[in-house]
Order: sequence, then C-alpha cells, then structure tokens
Amino acid sequence: MNYLEKRNQKIIDAIIEKANLVCPGSLALIGINGSFMTGDYHQKSDLDLLILINDDRGWQLGSTFIQDDLQVGHDIYCTSWEGLQNDARYEHPNISKLMDAKIVYCADEKYKRELERLRKQVKDKLSMPFDKEDYDKAENMLKEAEHCYTMAMLSESKSEVLDWTGGVIYYIENAIAMLNKKYFRYGVKRTYEELSAMKTKPERLCELIDNTILAESVKAVKEHVSVLIKETIAVFNDMKKTITPQKKSATKEELTGTYEEMYSNWRNKMYLAAETGNAHLAFMSIFSANHMFSEIYESVDIAKYDAFIGYNPQDLKQTAKSYSEIMEEYLKEYRKAGIQEKRYCDIDKFVVEYQKKADKNK
Repeated sequence: MNYLEKRNQKIIDAIIEKANLVCPGSLALIGINGSFMTGDYHQKSDLDLLILINDDRGWQLGSTFIQDDLQVGHDIYCTSWEGLQNDARYEHPNISKLMDAKIVYCADEKYKRELERLRKQVKDKLSMPFDKEDYDKAENMLKEAEHCYTMAMLSESKSEVLDWTGGVIYYIENAIAMLNKKYFRYGVKRTYEELSAMKTKPERLCELIDNTILAESVKAVKEHVSVLIKETIAVFNDMKKTITPQKKSATKEELTGTYEEMYSNWRNKMYLAAETGNAHLAFMSIFSANHMFSEIYESVDIAKYDAFIGYNPQDLKQTAKSYSEIMEEYLKEYRKAGIQEKRYCDIDKFVVEYQKKADKNK
C-alpha cells in the first residue's frame, strides 16, 4: 500500500470512528469516487468520497481541511438518501458518485441493496430509447445555458462576461450529455474525452468551447460563445424533429371553446389597436394569440398557425385583417372536428340557451 492509499484509509477509518462516537447509526456506507476510483489520481489528488448518511446527525461527519505536507485540500462532505434519490431521477448528468462509487464500508447490507436498487433504476432509464421526456430534461439544461448566454451578452465587464460564459459552457456540456442519455464519469479534466465520444453534439463542440475560453477580448468571447450556443441549439432542433410527438386527435373534446376564446380575447383588441394606432396593444395581442396557437399545436394534431406572419406596425388595419383571416382558417379546424362555434344574435338568445342547459343538468 503506497502513501496515498494509506492516507486515504486513515481518512476513511477516522470517519467510521467518529460516526461510532458522535452519531451511531447515522453512517450507512462509504464509497470511493473520483480519481481514486477511476485510476486518474496523482500526488496532489484529494480523496473524493460518497459518505451516505441516514439522518441529520450524520452531517457532523463532514469536514474541509488542508493537508500541508502534500499541499492538498480535502472536502469531505456527506450525502443524504434524499440527495441520492434525487440523483437517481436523472435530471442532470453529474451522478457518478451514485453510479460508480466503490463501496469500502457498509454498516448493513440493506444499505448496499438500496444503493444497487437506485443504480439499477438509473441504468434502466439509460437503456430505454430516447423519448420526449428525455428531450425535455436535456432542453431544461439548454434553457439554463440560454439564460446565461443572455446575461453574458448584456454584461459589459470582462469578469461578468466570463462568469456568465462559464455558465453557458457548463450547461451546454450537461445538455449534450443529457441529449445522449449519458452521465459524466471521469471529472472535469476528462470532460472533453467524454464529450467527444458522444454521438449527438455540435460537430466541433470541444473546439467551439476552446475558442470561447481562449478568447482574449470581451468582444471575441461574445462572438465565440454566440457560435457555441447557436450550434448547440441547431443540434437540439434536429433532435426534436426525430421525436414522434404524441399528439391527440383534433376532436370536439380537445378543441371546443378555443375558437371562441381567441375571438373573445384578441379579435376586437386588434381592431381597437388599428383604430387608435396602439402598436403595443396589437403586438401583445398577437403575442398572446400565438402562444395559445402554439400550446394547442404542441398537444393536438392540427396545422401550425403563425399570427405574427401578418404583423405590420406601419399598417395596423392590415394586421387586424390578417388576424381575422387566420381565425377563419382556424375555424376550419373546428368544422373538420365537427364543432359548430357558438353564436347568438343577441344576449337574450344566449341566456335562453344557457338556462336550457342548466335545466337539463338538474
């Protein structure tokens, strides 16, 4: 056993002894993770451990310290079962501690069995074909990257730009791993190696990241990170096309009321905007209508409608007319689904019909 192995064992033994003294029953198991698990360690490597605890008393086992003889810092922290269960849901790709830690101490075999159950849960998920749920998880990471990108582009100081750019890179790396249903096994120093082995990614992903982090000026950083995010979004768009959407049929149940709602919410606002020259009212009305069209399109098998296609801030009357034309097209979806929109010549006719329905429900 070499010096580092002896040192590691002393740390592990110390944790076990302290657990027996200050929180008996709290320590479930200990596993070795990181470079000493993968074999990538060197003389300055710290020991990365999975210290799984059963209750809050176990948090006392955590510690951070510096080992002066090797000038190595150690961060000994604990993981709760809840934290491990969250990792097992595979919402992010940084789950190596759950999946790969080499168990060196176990207080009871039941803990090892539960750990293996969680590992199998993840393995089963990773073995299933890529689907919409998987895409959505990856896209959540992409959205975080897009937020960081926006903040980087709005920032002016170099430090702020670099900080937000770091967020872009971090979340893009995670997003690509999720898009491939992979998790990172070997730590940051081997991230490029793992990314390069993934099938679905921007063609020169690691080069694009390098171009960004090696850029010397704020302008250059922004230019390169823009290419990185655009290339990543393009990969996501291509992947999304391969996912068969589970859309519902355009039936009465799915569409009834939507035409009348759109008519009520935005048609007259569009014409009022045209009469008063209120471009903001017109724009935001179209924006809201477009979102409703998109929501319906995402879940129901209908044509895709773009309310902005006829938007012209210089001609709001034509804009209102264009919206009415789209509404007429959408009305055809109603008719195709066997729905007759509800129209009454006056409010009295509505009241009579409305009350008839109330009588039937008695």
